[in-house]
Amino acid sequence: MSKTPAKLVDCSSTLSRVGNHLQMGVVGMPNVGKSSLFNLLCKMSIPAENFPFCTIDPNLSRCAVPDERYNWLCEHWKPKSEVPSYLQITDIAGLVKGASTGAGLGNAFLSHIQQVDGIYHMIRAFDNDEIIHVEDSVDPVRDLDIISKELIAKDIEFTTKTLKTLQNSLKNKTIDKAKQVELDTYNKVIALLESGKHARYGTYTNAETEHVRDLRLLTSKPAIYLINLSEEDFIRKKNKWLAKIKAWVDENGGGTMIPVSVTFEKTLLDMASDDERKAYEKEKGAVSVMPKIIKTGYSTLNLINFFTCGKDEVRSWCLQKGSKAPQAAGVIHTDFEKGFIMAETMAYSDFFELKSEAECKSRGKYRMEGKNYEVADGDIIFFKFNVSNNKKK
Repeated sequence: MSKTPAKLVDCSSTLSRVGNHLQMGVVGMPNVGKSSLFNLLCKMSIPAENFPFCTIDPNLSRCAVPDERYNWLCEHWKPKSEVPSYLQITDIAGLVKGASTGAGLGNAFLSHIQQVDGIYHMIRAFDNDEIIHVEDSVDPVRDLDIISKELIAKDIEFTTKTLKTLQNSLKNKTIDKAKQVELDTYNKVIALLESGKHARYGTYTNAETEHVRDLRLLTSKPAIYLINLSEEDFIRKKNKWLAKIKAWVDENGGGTMIPVSVTFEKTLLDMASDDERKAYEKEKGAVSVMPKIIKTGYSTLNLINFFTCGKDEVRSWCLQKGSKAPQAAGVIHTDFEKGFIMAETMAYSDFFELKSEAECKSRGKYRMEGKNYEVADGDIIFFKFNVSNNKKK
């Protein structure tokens, strides 16, 4: 009896850049709906023409992250200013077969992918004779394969170049343990890539992880698969390609898949009011997946929200998961981190239940946390800090 292949483990979260200003990039073949999706996510207008390479320079924008907790806090406080968290998104031009060797505008596009921290992989699964496909036919599994192989090829080229540069610098020198680990890591990554696997599915020690992270490989980034359907298929929740796409994704390490219809979403966006949108969604039996796409991208980058609240302002702050209280304070202002004293903290769930700071205090739900406190998603925080003078925010 044949053995079931070992399940690949996605370690992209440990290979990602550390920070609070991370970006998702929209990637795919030309004319699959990338720029149209970007327009919808960011509610801005960039060219979305029907020909390859319409997008050459990456378009960078941001979209507000939907958060029911933030909405409730704004309703509760009715502040003068309301500031949500934002997700930065880059629209990257379409990749084609041979991009890793410069086909199309491949090298420039691949360098744009290197700058982002996570990937929305847009896949076309709709037929439309008026929208050309660079491969002359619609086959999302083939497209997935092309993009995957191009990313792998570019990573092999880059890692091999990095390895050779290191080897040349070590000629006629004694190689210490640290440099040997670096050499071995690059060889390990190259072998993994040459086997057809993405770098994020490798198994690395802590020391190796640091070297792989520094490479910022295209295949080390987390990926979310967005399947662009016709409006009809999206509404009826059926498409001939869905099972085949899922099989490909599962065979290549798994990942989040979100069916979307750019046509359906654009229809909603063009409507005059929320009531009109809700009526259309009810009539069609389908709802917008834009909030899901944004929130999934945000969480894929290991980002969480904490809040500062008051009558002047309710603000949602973006923070990398696992950050300590002083780092959260530094997101607001560097002085807050330098002079951090404590974080007066309430969980959103407690404040939502008890409705006031005073009640949270009386119930023992208002905490004084020190510099080793790991901020939890949804914390409401008031920071105390001291830089020459005592201040509080």
